[in-house]
Amino acid sequence: MSGKWERELEGADTLAFGGVGFAGQVLPATEAYRQAEQALREHPEAARKKIDRLLRKGSPAGRAYAATLLEAVDPAAGRAAWERLRDDDGEFTTFSGCVMGRATLREYAAERLTGGRE
Repeated sequence: MSGKWERELEGADTLAFGGVGFAGQVLPATEAYRQAEQALREHPEAARKKIDRLLRKGSPAGRAYAATLLEAVDPAAGRAAWERLRDDDGEFTTFSGCVMGRATLREYAAERLTGGRE
C-alpha cells in the first residue's frame, strides 16, 4: 500500500471532496482522499493506522480529511475525532464546486457534529 496519499493529505491546505472551479478540476488532495478511501477498503488495518497518524500530525485540512475518513468507517471514532477538533483554530481553504471559502477546524467540526457539511 503506497504512502503517497498519506503524504499528500498530511500537508493539504485545501479541503474538497469533488471537482473544483468551472472546469471541475480534481485537486491532488482530493485524489489522495479517494486513494485513502480505497486503502481503507483494501487494507483496513494498515490504512487505519495511517489515518490515526494523520489525525494527530496532519495539517488542519489533513486532519479534517482524516476525521471524515474515520467517520465513514467507524462513526463513533469519527465523532470522537470531530469532538477533539472542535477546539482547534487551524485554518484551511474549502471548496464546494465553484465556491471557495475558509474555515477553521473548530467551525468545520461543529458543523459536522450537528450533521452539516458533506
